[in-house]
Amino acid sequence: MAPQLHLVPYAGDPALSRGRAKAEPESPTRTCFQRDRDRIIHSTAFRRLQYKTQVFVTHEGDHYRTRLTHSLEVAQIARSLARALALDEDLAEALALAHDLGHPPFGHAGEEALDQAMEPYGGFDHNEQTFRVLTMLEHRYAGFDGLNLTWETLEGVVKHNGPLDGPVPATIAALNESFDLELASHAGAEAQVAAMADDIAYNNHDVDDGLRAGLFPVGDLHGIPLVGPIFQDVASRFPELERPRLIHESIRRLMTHMVEDLLAETRRRLAEAAPKSASELRALGYPVVAFSEPMRENDRALKAFLFEHMYRHERVNRMTERARCVVRDLFGTYLSQNERMPDEWRAAARNMPSGHLPRLIGDYIAGMTDRFAMDEHRAIFGASDLTNTSPSL
Repeated sequence: MAPQLHLVPYAGDPALSRGRAKAEPESPTRTCFQRDRDRIIHSTAFRRLQYKTQVFVTHEGDHYRTRLTHSLEVAQIARSLARALALDEDLAEALALAHDLGHPPFGHAGEEALDQAMEPYGGFDHNEQTFRVLTMLEHRYAGFDGLNLTWETLEGVVKHNGPLDGPVPATIAALNESFDLELASHAGAEAQVAAMADDIAYNNHDVDDGLRAGLFPVGDLHGIPLVGPIFQDVASRFPELERPRLIHESIRRLMTHMVEDLLAETRRRLAEAAPKSASELRALGYPVVAFSEPMRENDRALKAFLFEHMYRHERVNRMTERARCVVRDLFGTYLSQNERMPDEWRAAARNMPSGHLPRLIGDYIAGMTDRFAMDEHRAIFGASDLTNTSPSL
């Protein structure tokens, strides 16, 4: 299968892929990166993202983002950026679609609760969990566990937040011994694109969701650099515009500003560094896909606003504290009564050393959707008030 035409020399080239941990025949109709993307889309973990949330719980409303809609938005931005930079769009898209597969139910609150429950057993990190999903936990193929993705896709997933220069999670370290992912270097350009697309997507859709939920009014955004002037400009140009369209139009323009700044700064860095290959780009010692310094300051200001006015909002806190209780209760129950887990998980528990059981339970809970976790909690503990935490949301 012919790769995307006219790629720059430092793009991920499917013809030069470092291959898969378990060798497979190539597809006659798809590049290896297209095949990675397709395997991710068809995975069980990807389907479950439909009922996993980031800030709200799924019952709060049909119009808030889920992990699935977020991943699709990130993939759209990543493909657009990759196309503009003449990088491999399929690799960028695969990385964007995979980046949240390891998140447990109930968004950030669920991850915090699962990390606390698993602290005596090594803790929980959604990036490592994504790697576990991709290399171990998906059971679809006859010849291997996981999805057996290419080196370039696994490398990009592992380095989603940059090089691993501290302690390396056990799952990653184990595969790295035989399939060196060069953990100390920066990822390839497509992985850097996917990471920045993630940043652009969640900042903007959290503003949208926060406004929809009534956690803060439009007027509170006016003091934020870049964001405030955009909202005010749209309001002045279209004084009769109804609120939903005012919000959408403003966020659309905000995303455009961020994308254009990212492209300009990235092109400047690439012109300065002039990498001649993907390996040279990885060896630079710094990311080339980045915002300018003024945009980084704007980004920090927006994140600080969202942290204060959305993520730590009293109404969200009431909801997420109950979500944490669900995760903690389920973990404790399965640890002492693992016969409550489904047959295949009980069988796995019987066939492993007892010291591995907490990690197995973590894998089981991390794979749950919000509503499945609530249903399981209700089945074990009876009626829960989780669905009555914030009627006005």
